[in-house]
Amino acid sequence: MRSELIKLEGAGNDFLLGVGTWARRLDGESDLVRRLCDRRRGIGADGTLALEAVGNDRVRLGYRNADGGESDFCANGTRCAARAAVELLGCDPKLVVETGWADIPAEVDGAQVSLELPPPGSGPQDSGIDDGKVTKGLSLLAVGVPHLVAATHGLADLDMESIAPPLRNHAALGAEGANVNFYEIASDGTVMVRTWERGVEGETLSCGSGMVSVALVVMANNEVGRVELVPLSGDRLVVEALGKPPVCTTRLTGPTRFVARIDPSEDLLRDI
Repeated sequence: MRSELIKLEGAGNDFLLGVGTWARRLDGESDLVRRLCDRRRGIGADGTLALEAVGNDRVRLGYRNADGGESDFCANGTRCAARAAVELLGCDPKLVVETGWADIPAEVDGAQVSLELPPPGSGPQDSGIDDGKVTKGLSLLAVGVPHLVAATHGLADLDMESIAPPLRNHAALGAEGANVNFYEIASDGTVMVRTWERGVEGETLSCGSGMVSVALVVMANNEVGRVELVPLSGDRLVVEALGKPPVCTTRLTGPTRFVARIDPSEDLLRDI
């Protein structure tokens, strides 16, 4: 089997994807993942994707965050993996991606990739976190991984570095914490979103499962079945309800892009 390391991004969420030997290494070597994802001393990425074909219409995906830790799910990573499965592994454009959360049906249409995501286990719950400021009324729900969601005003001016980390690690969320998503609805109905991701421990340009979490909250509050969202990257994603929000199957659609084929140097890989 061919062995390649590829950099891709989905709406600004960037990943290093491995097939063949590289997939096995990314799946099993957390130190390697940390080094490769380092944005100053490595290649730089929000996480890694270990991709393996199971059949013409099915692949297996292992995801690690930039800190080397495993995660059950990454929506933008799954979208990127689906496109790579079609273009690198010759899989069908309609396929299933096996993730740690669930088997996810995907459809690849050129650079646009859609996922059909299972419903969250329950609707948005009161997180019990309230400092009376921009974090008032935080909702908690899980779309593969846990997310805090809050509406805010002046989204572009939020100081995420000071606001998000205490929320991401709040004691009420348990040892693993949660991703943190703030949103604001523009005059044309577009939902603007900013996300702080655990495992990256920073703000990312996009978070697919965060987009879906925000969309489910917006759908439930406004009785709509389709939401267009714009993350920090400026790309546009669409979330559609395939049932009655907020506890329903959803379809997430957005762009993906191949960035480069990567050939790491011996200097980078030495001592791993």
